[in-house]
Amino acid sequence: MTEEIQLFSPPELETTERLNEPSFWGKVQRFARKAGREVVEKALWLHYAYQRPETPAWAKRTILGALAYFILPVDAISDILAGVGYTDDLTVLMIAVGTVATYINPAVKEQARQKVSEWFGN
Repeated sequence: MTEEIQLFSPPELETTERLNEPSFWGKVQRFARKAGREVVEKALWLHYAYQRPETPAWAKRTILGALAYFILPVDAISDILAGVGYTDDLTVLMIAVGTVATYINPAVKEQARQKVSEWFGN
């Protein structure tokens, strides 16, 4: 039995769903094509920046908030709406990227680029 890696379980989210690595990868893989390359790439930037030991706690909390918005099914704009469903996700991810940009280094971007290329092609 594989152990579930718990990213966090904040009480302020008032949800029974837990945010964890499998749920992140599950959503990214299920909705990668629909969400689009840009949304997926920004989510991966944040994911890989979160994993860096140099990323401070405040930045990790910002990242987790943005990834929670991306992962959890409750959105301002439903993800099932064609053409606009992921615009709110991208907006939240971009705000987080701007906030923690110092911790999104070239290595983080390269990890994300490789994963996006694997999923979407070049």
